[in-house]
Amino acid sequence: MSGYRGRFAPSPTGRLHLGSLVAALGSWLFARAAGGQWLLRIEDLDHDREVPGAAQDILATLAAFGMQSDGPVIVQSERIERYAAALRELQDGGHAYACWCSRSDLEPHAGIHPATCVATPTARTPAWRLRVGGAVIGFDDAICGAQRQDLARAVGDFVVWRADGVCAYQLAVIVDDAAQGITDVVRGADLLDSTPRQILLQQMLGLPRPRHAHLPLVLDAQGGKLGKQDAACPVDAGDPLPALRAALRHLGQIVPPADSVDALLEQAVRGFDIHRIPASSAGDHVAAHNASR
Repeated sequence: MSGYRGRFAPSPTGRLHLGSLVAALGSWLFARAAGGQWLLRIEDLDHDREVPGAAQDILATLAAFGMQSDGPVIVQSERIERYAAALRELQDGGHAYACWCSRSDLEPHAGIHPATCVATPTARTPAWRLRVGGAVIGFDDAICGAQRQDLARAVGDFVVWRADGVCAYQLAVIVDDAAQGITDVVRGADLLDSTPRQILLQQMLGLPRPRHAHLPLVLDAQGGKLGKQDAACPVDAGDPLPALRAALRHLGQIVPPADSVDALLEQAVRGFDIHRIPASSAGDHVAAHNASR
């Protein structure tokens, strides 16, 4: 195998739908075409949205679609101490500060945090925010091309540890990518705008910076991203071929004339062409994990 290590990291908020399948298949194809490994991670820190049994259902569905992890499946809720250690490192380096700001406190600033806590400290537990300073982050996305973000203008100081005691997505994901040795992050274009925040965190914590590729989103009839929490139509694990073919078409790939999952995937890997994947214009969509909480 090559040194390539990719991953798929679903949240257990419902059953796997076509949008999730596109992300899973896209990341799997990248890894297999590179002769590398493909790993799974369950991102279950948002307990309010978690659906009981969804994680097991997602793993079983992926297996029915011919995709299984090449290593142990990481579960974020079992890794809180690792995230807490990363937060302490940010605090010790002066990169993170306590903040009591609410959404209403940030309304006069158009929702962008103004680099200092504007709320009066209270007895309640604060969130912790990352100081972005004058950071301007650029990176080349394998599908969407050159990207550049002035973090102070785009998002401001962002939450890395929530006031309810939960590690924020941006911090947890970079800790886990480093722990799993991920070299390439292939995911939906709704997370394109998160990448500069994650790169900045990687720089501050001295973690490796993976390559990135953001896949075109599958949209619903109203033009919004499909979501498990919105009861989007789940894929049928009992009849995987129609959804696999639809996912390949969405990724711009030639659909092989195969009549089994294994044969379809084998031929899809042989014919995989990154240049056929359409560059997504959905990067302006903001993922639910990006909201300040």
